[in-house]
Amino acid sequence: MNLDNIEYKDESILIVDDDEEINTILEKILNNLGFSVRSALGGEDALRFLNDMTFTFMLTDMRMPHMDGMELIKKVSNGFPDTNIIAMTGYSEGYRYIDVLNSGASDFIKKPFESDELEAKIRRIINERNLKQELNRLSITDALTGLFNQRHFYTRLKEEVLRAKRQQNPLALILFDLDNFKAYNDTHGHLAGDEILRKAGALINQSIREGVDSGYRYGGDEFAIILIDSNITIAKGIGNRVEASLLEKINIMASMGLTIFSEGMSYKDFVAEADKNLYKAKLNRKNSKN
Repeated sequence: MNLDNIEYKDESILIVDDDEEINTILEKILNNLGFSVRSALGGEDALRFLNDMTFTFMLTDMRMPHMDGMELIKKVSNGFPDTNIIAMTGYSEGYRYIDVLNSGASDFIKKPFESDELEAKIRRIINERNLKQELNRLSITDALTGLFNQRHFYTRLKEEVLRAKRQQNPLALILFDLDNFKAYNDTHGHLAGDEILRKAGALINQSIREGVDSGYRYGGDEFAIILIDSNITIAKGIGNRVEASLLEKINIMASMGLTIFSEGMSYKDFVAEADKNLYKAKLNRKNSKN
């Protein structure tokens, strides 16, 4: 991961100051650096912007009428946790650095400041945010296949089961098991087996609906797909597409266990039902060969 590869155009900054002239100067500086910038003339105005738009940064003055910077920082930190906050204050305004950070700000800058100093603080925050995101991504990703790992599977499944119960939306789960994978490993070696798993992961990702469904490496040669807003027809279509893709691209057959969430199921019941259907599919395939 290259932490220096930062695209300012991907960052949006909300400037909050009751002095319109300062807003105009800061807008010009940040626009020239390549940031997307809007400005607000106080805390209430800033909250309206944040409710309507997404900002990765808020740069706020501390001394403002009606709602001071400390109160605004607390509200934004609680209501918009993905917005990084930099507080601005004059030398004589009496806000302590530690108090500003404890209220939810990421950093603190004293007026007057140079554009280089502001840019350096923004870059540091972006680097720290991106590193945290990358570490989080690695912690939930299976290194071999690029799919999510089993730990994240259970975390996500619990969330989706709760959502399905609350919103009464359809939810489907598919488990896949690569047929005769142990024999393939024994014949061709573990490196060849790893390559099959890697390709299977890529094919699963290509076969599901991007931004809707999610694929997981459930075990050694077992995979799972959580399908959001999916009835039996949609789920079967996606499952059949995965099976066909695996057979066509890497000449591997897979057994599939599919289930639709029903009222009263726990997430454990949901997995157990899919696992039971997977066992039936494997047994039927075995019996058909005899």
